[in-house]
Amino acid sequence: MTDLNLAVVVLAAGQGTRMKSRRPKVLHSLAGRSLIGHVLATAGELSPRHVVAVVRHERDSVVATISDIMPAAIIVDQDEVPGTGRAVEVALRALPSDFDGDVVVVSGDVPLLDSATLLGLVGEHRSAAAAATLLSAVMEDATGYGRLVRSADGAVDRIVEQADAADEELAIREVNSGTYVFRVAPLREQLAAVTSANAQGEKYLTDVVGLLRASGAIVSAVPVDEGWRVAGVNDRVQLAEAARRMNQLIVQRWQRDGVTVQDPATTWIDADVTLAPDVELLPGTQLKGATLVQAGATIGPDTTLVDTEVGEDAVVRRTDATLAVIGPRATVGPFAYLRPGTYLGADGKIGTFVETKNSTIGEGSKVPHLSYIGDTTVGEQSNVGAGTITANYDGVNKSATTVGSHVRTGSHNVFVAPVTIGDGAYTGAGTVVRKDVPPGALAITAASQRNMPGWVAANRPGTAAAKAAEEAERAGE
Repeated sequence: MTDLNLAVVVLAAGQGTRMKSRRPKVLHSLAGRSLIGHVLATAGELSPRHVVAVVRHERDSVVATISDIMPAAIIVDQDEVPGTGRAVEVALRALPSDFDGDVVVVSGDVPLLDSATLLGLVGEHRSAAAAATLLSAVMEDATGYGRLVRSADGAVDRIVEQADAADEELAIREVNSGTYVFRVAPLREQLAAVTSANAQGEKYLTDVVGLLRASGAIVSAVPVDEGWRVAGVNDRVQLAEAARRMNQLIVQRWQRDGVTVQDPATTWIDADVTLAPDVELLPGTQLKGATLVQAGATIGPDTTLVDTEVGEDAVVRRTDATLAVIGPRATVGPFAYLRPGTYLGADGKIGTFVETKNSTIGEGSKVPHLSYIGDTTVGEQSNVGAGTITANYDGVNKSATTVGSHVRTGSHNVFVAPVTIGDGAYTGAGTVVRKDVPPGALAITAASQRNMPGWVAANRPGTAAAKAAEEAERAGE
């Protein structure tokens, strides 16, 4: 149910220079989503009436991502006036004039902050009838964070940004996380009084806290139990640490839901992956995108699946697959490469050193080893021999190959598309199939074998082969 008295402001205007990247910081990827994608997902779980995103740096690409994730989000451009205070000020102007509830302010580069923590913050804020409630954290290394200064009675007094802090304030370990809940009316009033008279020359949102306290309003702080939940991502080192933390959370969640993960340290699971109970993940497994794995399937070791669906009780070993569907009880690998458009039916097999692309392999059919199958349809209960190649590209166009049901093809075949092999047909070893094969027929293109006695002795005299042949001939006399 929508909370009609709640709005969320997402701050996403920063450049993120420490990332040293052409890509905006909030668009860097973590567990299959952008940083801001995680933040928007969390904001959505609060069921707010409005979500406002404040943008500036690389505005168009950031807006495109936000709009794709949350089409209803209100986009606001920060102007030339710098600072978080100014960002929230322009965000408030985008809210309807009749909105008189609470405003949650979050940063677009804090991906580990969860909805349970935010809902707890909103609850504390409302129960205390506070004008502002901020989320704080105790950090061993508080470098870069604003310090939370409390009065002698323990109440929140003010927030001091690091650049403006005195030595005794820099020693404080309790920091402002940059996450807040404000009642909108006092927030609007005090933001108008905030100036940029500070070391950074910015309008600080944190100055609102001191102004509210000076006006006699209630300001409270709720410490978060785990400081890493509010850690921002400012460089590649912090991005990697956040990825490790998030993956740990994702893996543990699936373990508690009945998934066996043999080695959590080498198993990576994206946020949008879906796993059923009794799935087993072996070391070196990466599940990405919207991958779905059904009950009883075994994935790995050393397997990467991207946007791939795996059926019940299937086994996928040492395989790379993207946009593929693997049916129930099917087996794949080891060392298989499933490119987009691969569909493997129930009880089917794609074996060792097999590459497939845009192909359907029917129920019970097998491509056991050393083959390339592209733009191909294979029926049911067929077996494609070792070393088979579908020659689907003539340099200009790609054409299709059709292999019927209950077909047996020989080793080292080439199917020159477009070509059809009928139901129940056979092909001989080494056959190049250029014409359609009727159902039940045997296709062969074998030439007569010609042996040339004495060729080695005449053309390779003195070699080990010549000596071996001479000895074999003497032994046979």
